[in-house]
Parts: sequence; C-alpha cells; structure tokens
Amino acid sequence: MPKTLPKRPLRPATLLVRGGTNRSNHDETAEALFLTSGFVYDNAEQAEATFAGTAQHFQYSRFGNPTTAMLEQRLAALEGAEACRLTATGMAAVHAAMLSHLKAGDRVVASRALFGSCHWIVSTLLPRYGIEGVFVDGGDLAQWEAALAKPTALVLLETPSNPMLELVDLPAVAALAHRAGALVVVDNVFATPLLQKPLQLGADVVVYSCTKHMDGQGRVLGGAVLGSKKWVDEVLQPFIRNTGPSISPFNAWVILKGLETLHLRVPAMCRSAAAIAEFLGGRKEVARALYPFAESHPQHALAKRLMTDGGTLVTFDLKGGKEAAFRFCNALQVIDISNNLGDSKSMVTHPATTTHMRIGAEERAKLGITDGTIRLSVGLEDVADLIEDLGAALDAA
Repeated sequence: MPKTLPKRPLRPATLLVRGGTNRSNHDETAEALFLTSGFVYDNAEQAEATFAGTAQHFQYSRFGNPTTAMLEQRLAALEGAEACRLTATGMAAVHAAMLSHLKAGDRVVASRALFGSCHWIVSTLLPRYGIEGVFVDGGDLAQWEAALAKPTALVLLETPSNPMLELVDLPAVAALAHRAGALVVVDNVFATPLLQKPLQLGADVVVYSCTKHMDGQGRVLGGAVLGSKKWVDEVLQPFIRNTGPSISPFNAWVILKGLETLHLRVPAMCRSAAAIAEFLGGRKEVARALYPFAESHPQHALAKRLMTDGGTLVTFDLKGGKEAAFRFCNALQVIDISNNLGDSKSMVTHPATTTHMRIGAEERAKLGITDGTIRLSVGLEDVADLIEDLGAALDAA
C-alpha cells in the first residue's frame, strides 16, 4: 500500500516537500511528470460515468492531470484552503477568480494599488461587460466603508501592494465586504503563503502568480486560485473547464520542485531585504525607502499584525527622477533589470515606464509612484555584494 501522511497537522517545510505527493505504480521518488493531453478508459461505461461525474477518473489535461493535481493539493495544504485550481499564469488566476463569480450588473470594489494588469481588468475590461468597478485607497478604511455601503459582488486587493508596499487592514475590510455581500479576493503574491494567511484574516479567495516565489528561479509561468471546496467546485471549476486557462503539466512539475525550497529561500531573501532597506534609508540620494517591517514604513504596526516577516521586496524613490533612476539601473552590475520578482536573482524595475506605464500619470500619482520610484526584488546573492552594487549604482546616479 502507498504511504500516506499522518493525520496530525504538519508544518510548512514538511508540506512543501511532501504535500500532495501521489506516486504511480512505479513508486518513483520524485513527483511524476504526466505529459499527456488525454486519458483512456477501461470501457465505454467508465467513460460515461466519468463524464457524468459518478466515477473518479482523469478525462483531459485541460480539466485535470495527475501532476497538476499534486501541486493543487500541496498548495491547498500549505495555504490552509479546502481546494485549489491552477491556471497558466498569475493573471489568468486573477481573471478566472473574478469572471467566474461576476455577471452583468454586478459591482466590484478594488484597492487602487493593484498590479497594472489587475488595474486594467477592473478599470477597462469589467465595464465592457456591464460590471461596475470602483477604486478606493487601500489604506483608508473610511473609503472602504463608503464604497461598501452599497451591495457589492466582489472585492479585490493586494496586500502588500505592487509596487509601493501599501498594506490593507484585511480583517476590517473583509468584515465590511461581507456585510455588503461581497466575495473577498486577495492577491497574496508579495507575502507568499509563508508570511501571510489571507483566509485566516477574512478573505474568501486567494490568488497567486506561481511564477514568482513558488518557482522562484525564473523558469516557468503558473497561477493558482484557492478557496472553499464549494466555491471552487461550483463556481471556479466550470469556468476553468470551459474557458481553458490550464497550466502545462510540465510547468506544474517545475513549480512542485521549486516549492521544496520555498521555506529556505523566502526567509533568506527577507533577511537581505531588511538589511538593504536599512542601507537605502541612510543614503542621501534616496528620498524614501519602503519596507513593511522597517519602523519607517507608515503602516509598520499593521504589517507586524498581518505578516510574520517583511517580505522580499524593497521600494525606494531616487531624488533625481527618471534620469537618476535610469542612470542607477544602468549602473548595476550584479542586479538585473527585469519586471519579474520573487526570483533567486535580484532584480530592479522602474514601474512608471514598465509595470504601471499604462495606468497613466494621474493614477500613478495617486499611488505614490514617481518617476524616481524603483522596485527591488531581493534574491539569494550575498547581501554584502548586493549592497556594494547598490552603493556603486547610487554613486553613479
């Protein structure tokens, strides 16, 4: 008989290595990679029962696959969620979570501090389908209260936000949202499941770009949506099944292997990020340096209440605007220029001309994104080398 994990609760490091493992009849050590589009049946009766839902059998890899199922079970166990479904990308996860739940005439309230593509869904895509989108300043509870005084179908937020590391008082907002009848969807990619548990803080659904910390090595794309079994089975799964934003089994397998070291990588990156934030805060070229666990962060107390560590991102403003920001980025010799994050390699991006270019200058100003804003994703290099690289680039800027 195959070995099963004990019924007692297991700790995150163990779940990241063992959770969801389902060995085939070959008893392989590593999770098996099932590169198959479809599956065969013993007989026509089994095929009929499978499609009718009265028999458990894989049908087609767009609906489910043994490799992707292992990753779904591992992520659900790590998150403390009843169910998980994977998507091809993080944005496919956000899109599926929202559009599976919404219909014409519905109303969405979202934190203004969203990743550029998420902002576009709320501001541009949803209104095309007769769905109202309302933005609020995520850190202002009075704005949430006013916006959620009306019936609302869904609330979308990031905490910490991309790129300004703004936090939302999730328990308070979730309580307001539920009174308005809303499903609360939280993008938890910056915190990862190790540093923050949105479902325990009042969220109904959590979304991730698995491309980031979960793979964490710049190899593949993937997304995940987690929530209650009832919502996933009855609302999300039919949408994914029929619209097809499915993850590749190969990508799921790579992410499975990436998860095995998540509990080692994220704490190391957090330690380096905290040291770099302190260094940047002391440089004359830097107008401000933002890091959730730094005492200088305006929401430091809230960050300490919601998260167990400050995360792997540092955002800072250079006094010289775009010209200084470009000189700084171009002078870096160790750190790469890239719009990815959560990678083992450290990366910087200039949000005003990349990830948040298309939301416009007026909206960027509301978010506090200046022409001198730099977002730094801290990797696994020696922190002393990173600080030396940053220091030399600041000198050049």
